Amino acid sequence: MTAPTDLDVMRERAIDVLCDPSLAHVVDMVAYAEGDSIVVANSGGAASLSRSAPDQPADVRHGRNPVELQDPLAFTTLAEELADRSPPNERNSYPWAGERLASLFAAAAAPDIAIVHTGKHFWPAKGGHVGEHGSLNVVQSRAPLLLSGAAVSGRGMIPVAARVVDVAPTLAWLAGAPLATLGDMDGQALVDLLVPRPDGFVIGLLWDGCNSNSLYALAAAGELPNVARLLSRGCALTGGAIAEFPSVTLVNHTCALTGVGPGRHGIVNNAYFDRAIAAQRLTNDARTWHRWAEWLAPGVSTVFERVDGPSACVNEPADSGASYSTFRLIREAGNSGGAGDMDDLLPNPHEDAHTTKEYLSRKDYAWSSSVDAVGLQQMLDLWPSKSEAPKLTWWNTLLTDTGHHAGGPHSAVAHAAMRDADARLGVFLDHLDRMGALEATTFLLTSDHGSEGADTDCLGDWDEPLTEAGVQFRDEANGFLYLGC
Repeated sequence: MTAPTDLDVMRERAIDVLCDPSLAHVVDMVAYAEGDSIVVANSGGAASLSRSAPDQPADVRHGRNPVELQDPLAFTTLAEELADRSPPNERNSYPWAGERLASLFAAAAAPDIAIVHTGKHFWPAKGGHVGEHGSLNVVQSRAPLLLSGAAVSGRGMIPVAARVVDVAPTLAWLAGAPLATLGDMDGQALVDLLVPRPDGFVIGLLWDGCNSNSLYALAAAGELPNVARLLSRGCALTGGAIAEFPSVTLVNHTCALTGVGPGRHGIVNNAYFDRAIAAQRLTNDARTWHRWAEWLAPGVSTVFERVDGPSACVNEPADSGASYSTFRLIREAGNSGGAGDMDDLLPNPHEDAHTTKEYLSRKDYAWSSSVDAVGLQQMLDLWPSKSEAPKLTWWNTLLTDTGHHAGGPHSAVAHAAMRDADARLGVFLDHLDRMGALEATTFLLTSDHGSEGADTDCLGDWDEPLTEAGVQFRDEANGFLYLGC
């Protein structure tokens, strides 16, 4: 039997602290790699998941399995979600938990312990928001997924779920890449719902941070008429697209545009510790987005690199291979501060017809509105005529995430952000219609993760009790623990 190392002892000490009932209101569970297993544990029990066969039933070590429920269709109506906000672990659902955790811990930069926040945990002192995501649970993980256009064979609301890693193979296949060339991806093309058109165009729309139930409900209520316009020509998956873990921005933008999970693309969080250089990687920041390709693991291809013909990538960091890219222009400008130092070039949001003015006193809402206004202008410029249009286009919308963070997924500010995004979408759809390209275009609208409202009274942190227990650690992104650092 191998003798335990100092790090093993430290990890056990940390797990004892984190799984103590005194922290159960903020720690949903912890996960860590142990040989060929991923162990999940909380104050109610622990279980082992096989790393090599993560879809197999868990081996319960004691108590109950923290990821026992894995239904991707749990809480798939707005009424169901609102009736049981931030449910406790024993009522919550963790779709594809084994596969998602196995992917994370396959990465070189994976933490020694990943802490999964409870859905209601509020942690503003460390960057948390009223509306939050990042956790393994279904509401924070579920992005909407809507398909529209002549290539779509399904209609209406369909009670199935997909995964964010399915986005890239679906877009690539729609844009003409043979299925046989996409088998190296973790995701799969949604072949049952689509029939590609060789002469058509493909547009991927990512509305960052959107709560799936909220998006569908607002579209049905007439508050998002252009999302409803797309849905009238296609279908939406009620189970949406489940994000990889952690359900955060740059991890899942990368998943959506490469078709592989973090264990293969290597970007494991919005901030993480790179052991190879003994330094933090800060990936999801306006100052660093343009450097995305520096952190991508060697050999990982984007959807743009798999499709023949012109392509465009608007306001999206994961841009390698695109014929046109917003962030390539930023890189070529030679500005080391990236998008974070380009405020003087952004339009005045007060003059934008598609911005809800009552929220412009919020700095983030104003900035994101300006960025999205530039995004719309790029889309219009990229489509001067049907004959000059890109075969594949990806358009990232930022404001929706800002609105959801500011007030939570069902707040007035979140709804305003979605209405603003819908208005910009409508301008572009009308533009396509006028040039005769709308009927030849297939759309995929999704997000990078979901959103869940925190309980502002649910405060607490683990740093102090870990320190008191003698655990030496580095805590990145408030939940990725690197021990001995």
